[in-house]
Parts: sequence; C-alpha cells; structure tokens
Amino acid sequence: MNSPDTPSPDPALPDRLSNDPDSPYYNEELLQRDIGIRFAGKEKTNVEEYCVSEGWIRVAAGNARDRHGKPLTIKLKGPVEPYFKDKA
Repeated sequence: MNSPDTPSPDPALPDRLSNDPDSPYYNEELLQRDIGIRFAGKEKTNVEEYCVSEGWIRVAAGNARDRHGKPLTIKLKGPVEPYFKDKA
C-alpha cells in the first residue's frame, strides 16, 4: 500500500536490473533514465542490482573492490519498489 507521496512501482521496469555492463540483466536504455529504488520503505541511491520477485538488492560494500576492479556487493533482502523518477 502506497501513500500519496510514495511513488508506485512502474510496470515498464523489468523484474531484475543491473548497472554492471557484464551482467545479463544490464539494460543501457533503461539506465539512462533516472530510476529510483525504494527498499523496505526507504530511498536507496547506491543500488548496484535489484530483483523485485525475489525481494533483494545488491549495494556496494564501501570502497572494497574485487580482483577485477568491480565493487564488492552485499545482498539485502526485503520489499523492492523500482520506479522512474522522471515521468517521461
């Protein structure tokens, strides 16, 4: 249930999306738009990947990097609500 100031999930967004170009869930076209993620009722700005149906997000773990130079991530579980910030 969304309050009037809470954006509702946009049906145009996929169930799963990643900002890593090597991921099969990467979609450059969608990422060019301003996508917001609401996780467990709070706005998150550091989301690397999300999955609505499985109820998780991946966020960067500080400045730590793996051996390929990509950020290390932590998976957090809870309700995920992606939406477009711009209503284009």
